[in-house]
Amino acid sequence: MDKAGGYRLAFACSALLLWSVAGLATVPASISDDPGQLLKQAESIPSSNRVEFDELMRRLAKPVRELSPQQQVHRRYLLARQAAFAGNFDAALPPLTAIAGQTAYPVLAFRAKATVIDLLVAQSRYEEAFARLNSLLEQLPKMEENDVRVQGLGVAAQLYNEAGQYEASSRYADQIINESTDTRSACRGWFYKSEALFESGTTKLAADQLRDGTEACSKAGNTLFALSFQYLLASFDMRQGRLDSAIRLLQTSYPKVLRAGFPPQVAEFESTLAKAHLERGDLVSAAKFANQALVTNASRPYSESTARAYHVLYRVDKKTGDDRAALENLEKFVVTNDGYMDRLSAKALAYQIVEQKVLAKKLQVEELDKKNKLLGMQGELDRKEVETSRLYILLLLLVLASIGLWAYRIKRSQLKFMKLARRDGLTGIFNRQHFVNEAERLLRYCQKSGRDACLVLLDLDHFKQVNDNHGHAVGDRVLRRAVGACQKHLRTTDLFGRLGGEEFGMLLPECGREQVLERVEQMRLAVAQVPAGEAGSGVVVSASFGVASAASSGYELRQLMTDADDALYRAKREGRNRVSLFDSRRVQSNVV
Repeated sequence: MDKAGGYRLAFACSALLLWSVAGLATVPASISDDPGQLLKQAESIPSSNRVEFDELMRRLAKPVRELSPQQQVHRRYLLARQAAFAGNFDAALPPLTAIAGQTAYPVLAFRAKATVIDLLVAQSRYEEAFARLNSLLEQLPKMEENDVRVQGLGVAAQLYNEAGQYEASSRYADQIINESTDTRSACRGWFYKSEALFESGTTKLAADQLRDGTEACSKAGNTLFALSFQYLLASFDMRQGRLDSAIRLLQTSYPKVLRAGFPPQVAEFESTLAKAHLERGDLVSAAKFANQALVTNASRPYSESTARAYHVLYRVDKKTGDDRAALENLEKFVVTNDGYMDRLSAKALAYQIVEQKVLAKKLQVEELDKKNKLLGMQGELDRKEVETSRLYILLLLLVLASIGLWAYRIKRSQLKFMKLARRDGLTGIFNRQHFVNEAERLLRYCQKSGRDACLVLLDLDHFKQVNDNHGHAVGDRVLRRAVGACQKHLRTTDLFGRLGGEEFGMLLPECGREQVLERVEQMRLAVAQVPAGEAGSGVVVSASFGVASAASSGYELRQLMTDADDALYRAKREGRNRVSLFDSRRVQSNVV
């Protein structure tokens, strides 16, 4: 389902269109005889224009046509992409997967991988799609062609939106918009952004986004995305209770959707028209469009549009008093909706559980059957002794292997969740709770062994202004780079954790006052030199440090944190970007 391919060929496509306007049925011989030019022309044709696309593919398939190996792969990719557009996912996946696995032509492989992910999403195979997406995004920096990059970013935006990760989807959509060099790419980015905002239910979706997206798609002449924007606008109107406006938009666009001929999009329009007519009270039109959606979606039984159509038919039957038909459609809705909502990972897990239960029951039955046979074959016990012993050993090994595999999976899951519970998701250092636990343990050790320890609290100066003026993306980058700058001056025995927001804590064992002041001063200088990145040019970053020593504050973590906090706020009051040491006798400050 490559909706964004071939933008770099806009000039060649314009030339070919001029020949068509002149009244010629074919392209000039100098172009039409060249397989490379024919492939470029096929690449530039919208997926909805099947007649012209099929004609080009037929000409490329002639025996006299000599194609290079790369051109043959390119032709197979285009044919598979067109099959996917027609809704024939089973026919499209094998050739696309084969192209994605080859290494001779990395750009074609990248595009095939992106299209495969699109198909997996369309089939709700999210676990496979996410696995392939990670590989795709790793290859993205190597792709230099803008349209190829936009295709990869579009797949990421679409997949995260399908999985309900609307914030991530919106980020990738913004990247598409920023990297777009033509209106077709910008159209795609605006649509994914608007769709993510719409699906998340955020109040940020307003006429501005929809207007910008509609304008971009209109300029681009991108039929599929222009129609998708019309669908999004109609859905937005329905959410706002403007049924007449929604029906008018959908019915105006419906003939164009039928001409485009993309089955998932046709079914979305039909099922939404059915729902809108139902809410409007037009039961006849609601039933008509719902049944049309079911016919269109015959090859996609577990989709949102199919579930919506069954739900409309159920409500229509309920209103007309046909309880039997209503019950049938309600059952179909429940089954379809459950199938649509399930993730493949959940299905795979359920399958594994059932498989293990069946295997265990089978082994139990076999074991009981063997015991019954042994009771009736006491006379042959000697002859069967060796065979029976081997069988029990094999069964024991199988059980032990199953137990070992189960224990391994449980242990791996425990380690994974333990890491997630201990680490801060943004910076990768300890979170507050784990830092406190480890610090208390380390302080007890230092107290027993008579070693000194120092607690350092760090707070980034005016960090709220960075978020407000430059955005949270720049703020997050500043936090990560500030943490990285400090880590360069920490030992493996030191503890480092994020206490909340822009505040961090460090516990430095076996470190006296003079030594800790020297190290913290190095950290302060390193933080002040942290670059915010391209999006945050002009951002000045500094940090204030508060230091408390166990020699003066004791080994209780609460008291150490209180004293270090006092020193930190003293550093703030005295002008920020400095190190302040707590001393019960008098505060000492180091200022540079």
